Amino acid sequence: MHETWWRGAAIYQVYLRSFADGNGDGFGDLAGLRSRLGYLADLGINAIWLNPWYPSPMSDGGYDVADYRDIEPTFGTLAEAEKFIQDAHDLNIKIIIDVVPNHSSDQSVWFQEALSGGPGSPARDRFWFRPGIGDGPPNDWQSIFGGPAWTQVPDGEWYLHLFAPEQPDFNWNSKAVQDEFLDVLRFWFDRGADGIRIDSAAVLIKDPDAEPDGLDPYTDRDGVHEIYRNWRKVSDEYSERILIGEVWLPDHERFVRYLRPDELHTAFNFDFLACPWNAPALRKVIDTTLVTHAPHGAPPTWVLSNHDVTRPVTRYGRADTAFDHGDRRHGMPSDLALGTRRARAAALLALALPGGAYIYQGEELGLPEVEDLPDELLEDPIWSRSGHTDRGRDGCRVPLPWSGDRPPYGYSSGTPWLPQPADWQALTIEAQRPVASSMLSLYREALRIRGDRLGDGTLTWLPQGDDDVLAFLRDSGLTCVVNLGPEPVRLPPHETVLLSSGPLAGDTLPADTAAWLL
Repeated sequence: MHETWWRGAAIYQVYLRSFADGNGDGFGDLAGLRSRLGYLADLGINAIWLNPWYPSPMSDGGYDVADYRDIEPTFGTLAEAEKFIQDAHDLNIKIIIDVVPNHSSDQSVWFQEALSGGPGSPARDRFWFRPGIGDGPPNDWQSIFGGPAWTQVPDGEWYLHLFAPEQPDFNWNSKAVQDEFLDVLRFWFDRGADGIRIDSAAVLIKDPDAEPDGLDPYTDRDGVHEIYRNWRKVSDEYSERILIGEVWLPDHERFVRYLRPDELHTAFNFDFLACPWNAPALRKVIDTTLVTHAPHGAPPTWVLSNHDVTRPVTRYGRADTAFDHGDRRHGMPSDLALGTRRARAAALLALALPGGAYIYQGEELGLPEVEDLPDELLEDPIWSRSGHTDRGRDGCRVPLPWSGDRPPYGYSSGTPWLPQPADWQALTIEAQRPVASSMLSLYREALRIRGDRLGDGTLTWLPQGDDDVLAFLRDSGLTCVVNLGPEPVRLPPHETVLLSSGPLAGDTLPADTAAWLL
């Protein structure tokens, strides 16, 4: 079995609701995505990762799944999904789908059976139902989205939901749950999916009844690894199918346990995403990532943004350029010109590093975070669960601008589900495509060069004598230099400048600029 494509792949994340609307109802769908596959092939990516496309009440953007073996009617049909996978394969693009194993929708058949079955029923064993203590819940666990992690049902029992109340947690001690997801993996692998991205991969195992033992009660419990060993056995039944974990852990040694040869193939590198625009900090993250991945032979992944985090153009324009889920810093002043300059340099840094790279839709256009969405249009449950103190993640999920000089910018013939800013006309794909200096042109050229010279492999740091500069040599002979400081620096010896994130000044690299050299 040749598990090679994913080790150095450039993977494009499609947030389906916001990518392209094919039927004019304001919501992105499979028809819209299929019509735009040529754009993605031309961009130069190797694979597409789609957020959940299953039937869902959309209480959390589709991460409240009602049926893991079908397609949300707003997006299309199962037959369309199968045709989409084939269309992508015809363009040599792999497909990665999202599987959500921690919780389902409260509208799923299983949870409705649990409600009607009552206390002690086998249907309730698939979830975490418990009697309360006194007039309150079984324990003091808090939801990741804010507020209590328990909700009471009419018969008096409480059920656990680490996220929204509409997302009841599965009980992974249940063999029915274990068998269900092994079957779900086979269902999608049989339909041509090339990979599975595992949502909230570290929180499946929990014990609400246990006495405190000094460990996190529901994150990174040791039993989670047996689940992924069983999943790996399934993926190994197929050719070149991969498992990718969404694993947020501060302990690097525990993080890489998920990447042992009989578990997941790769996992998202959130330390890199959250790192501030600071050369020593970034080098430390890069070094730690490479050192911890090497013993397991797993390729690192490099991520600048996704559907859960503030867009880089806005983040890098702030005084504090780090990212923290607990404080999205909505409304903090941002210099978008500075943020764009740094985002361009960060793109060349991320795409030059050894391993896989993820690009979130709109990142290649330099879209900023939309921070002025009307309160009444916000859909993220974080907004309501936080008591309207955290505006949530909708600002990075605004539909893409494709063409034209006013909303909906070719995204739809109807009204987009979230409004697009009135000043995005210069950021459309149509406007950027012919401009050599545009963000889109930078990504297209970087991905072309990356396909020829970069991807999997190793790097060698080059001495620069300046703490504000990152410079490294890749296996192919390409040198990446990034100046994160305020003053121009001299480029290392080279014959050719393959690509730069901004104009160069002779043999010097301006502030917040990156270059690829030969």
